[in-house]
Amino acid sequence: MKLKEILKNDYVKTALLLLIIVISVFAFWFGLRAALATEYPLCGVASGSMIPTLQVGDLIIVQGVKPTEITAAPAHEGDIIVFFNPRKGFRDPNDLIVHRAVDKFYDEGEGKWYFTTQGDANSGPDPREVPEDYLVGKVVFFRIPIVGFITFLMRTPAAILVVLPPLILLVIDWIPFFKERDESDVRARMPQMIVCKYCGARNKVDQTRCVNCGALLI
Repeated sequence: MKLKEILKNDYVKTALLLLIIVISVFAFWFGLRAALATEYPLCGVASGSMIPTLQVGDLIIVQGVKPTEITAAPAHEGDIIVFFNPRKGFRDPNDLIVHRAVDKFYDEGEGKWYFTTQGDANSGPDPREVPEDYLVGKVVFFRIPIVGFITFLMRTPAAILVVLPPLILLVIDWIPFFKERDESDVRARMPQMIVCKYCGARNKVDQTRCVNCGALLI
């Protein structure tokens, strides 16, 4: 089979299109990570602890910053930051918290900054301080409603590999369906014709004689 014939195949066209889309998504994701200097530049709000500032499902854009560049202040004036849950004792990408920095201090013994955080909807600060190595970044743009739910499934490369194949298979399976439907629509829009058995000319169904040779069609 020649290359041109292979490229004309609908499945091959679909596979190439999906390959381009996947490469583009990964290029965009890693480019965004590099531009914003953080591993998780796009995050979703998972709880209502930041209401009314942020709603559940909001998409937020996060930028990696130095601890000294974060403003910590009470009364809704501090920066909103994203960080790994410090209570777990390790940086779990599936447990990111979006809260406001209300205070910070430098521990000279450990040589790093700690942040006191609090949700805008909460009555008091979080029970544990956040060390600077648990910091993901500062929220620089918010908010895009609902879209944040998608990020819950795309936080790790493994999760991306789990989500993408079913979507790709679904699209590939649907392509023939849409093509068949389009071809059916085209056939339905075409006027019905009668072919003359004597000369082969095509005639409209409401004609009794052939427009070419005059023979009876009925």
